[in-house]
Amino acid sequence: MPATKDALRPRASWRFWLIGLAGLLWNSFGAYDYAMSHFLGDAYWRQARMSDTQIAFMNAYPTWMHAVWAIGVWGSVLGAVLLLLRMRWALEAYALSTLGAIGALLYTVLRPGGPGVVFPIIIVAVCLFFVWYSSTMTKLGVLR
Repeated sequence: MPATKDALRPRASWRFWLIGLAGLLWNSFGAYDYAMSHFLGDAYWRQARMSDTQIAFMNAYPTWMHAVWAIGVWGSVLGAVLLLLRMRWALEAYALSTLGAIGALLYTVLRPGGPGVVFPIIIVAVCLFFVWYSSTMTKLGVLR
């Protein structure tokens, strides 16, 4: 009986599942934040203890910045789902989301009055980790 492709694929370790679930939880918060920012706007930001200057910064986002933000958030959510499904497309989704996160970071740095750069830097670092991780898992054959 011929061996199937899945039979030859390495098993995913418990670490893989832990990292995948952690990524899904992390990115689910990003999706929640994006959705609440768009549905509730000022009320959500005030509840998050943003200052009036920070809220004005968020309200002044140009349309293209909303697109960059959406690519960053939803690309990461897609990457997390694809990683848990063990699909190699997780790498591309995470790479795209990293570009969105870097775009949001640059916009925040170049426009004074924003909510701060520490958290956007953390987001970019996490995105880069998942690009590296999904690349490594693809090379090891864990992702198909």
